[in-house]
Amino acid sequence: MTGIGIIGAGHFGAVHAKAISEVDGLNIVAACRSDEAALAAFTERFGGRGYTGWQDLLADPRVDAVVIATPHNLHEEIAIAAAGAGKHILLEKPMAPSIAACDAINAAVRQGSVQLMVGHVVHFALPCLAAKTVIDSGRLGRPVMGSGWMIKLWMESNRQPWHMGRASGGGMLMTAGIHALDRLVWLMGQQVSGVSAMMGTNFHDQEADDTALLGLRFADGAVGQVQSVGYRNGAVSFAMDLVCEQGALRIDFDTGTWMGQDGNWTKLDQSFEPDWMHHAVVREWRAFQAAICGEAEVPVGGEYASHVVAVIEAAYEADALRREVSVRAST
Repeated sequence: MTGIGIIGAGHFGAVHAKAISEVDGLNIVAACRSDEAALAAFTERFGGRGYTGWQDLLADPRVDAVVIATPHNLHEEIAIAAAGAGKHILLEKPMAPSIAACDAINAAVRQGSVQLMVGHVVHFALPCLAAKTVIDSGRLGRPVMGSGWMIKLWMESNRQPWHMGRASGGGMLMTAGIHALDRLVWLMGQQVSGVSAMMGTNFHDQEADDTALLGLRFADGAVGQVQSVGYRNGAVSFAMDLVCEQGALRIDFDTGTWMGQDGNWTKLDQSFEPDWMHHAVVREWRAFQAAICGEAEVPVGGEYASHVVAVIEAAYEADALRREVSVRAST
């Protein structure tokens, strides 16, 4: 039985706790949150010993692995300490707010000889898995152009003050639009070599962005775009179009994944499920457990996740300079 500690026993910590409870071989043994009353409610619901300090949780010998679901600017310090304590790490996206912080985490993980997986959850969502299967089969040829978007309400009930600032790793792109970026980079199957971007804060009184439009140039010559919009009032849209050499794919989390060939759209089997997020997080934990047990490689590692952050960092620079900016290649 693998003992799991939840660092950040808040909104998404609860999402993880629900998923962990459905995976055989995992057991929540500890949880951490600074709010003592909220922490007590969390441990009463999901079990485990409560800690108000993450350092104390890492010192608990029953904890074999942790999930870190804290504000983004705390990821670096906690992940480095977890690696030093010999704990395997499922680190929520974004990996960290900067490339430098990602590099520091990756170095600590290598030194600590622990497993690190970054929680880019769409890699485990049924609509995306169906699309990946078709792409990997070669049936549609090479992806040539992709367009993805995340358009949603920004001021949700779980929104916190730190989401509003750049220094704390906030903003719509880093917090939620990153899902659309990650999905596109993953399914295109290439690193991004250059980024152009137009960003702004158009709906809310905050420092960080709530709107962004990114143009991506991939290493193999393919191109793509990402829309990240945190509106004040609207309706959610989280879809993606991928045009390949011999056909097209449309990923829609509300209906499933569709393949376009010869002028017709055909829905792919096993490409839709209600409550997709929960099921994806369950698959994420099963994959992480397999990596901890040495049965499989980590499917979403630190090198990949740091590249996604590098693209966002380049987007901030591109917007400021009003020109395309090169993205640092992962090493």
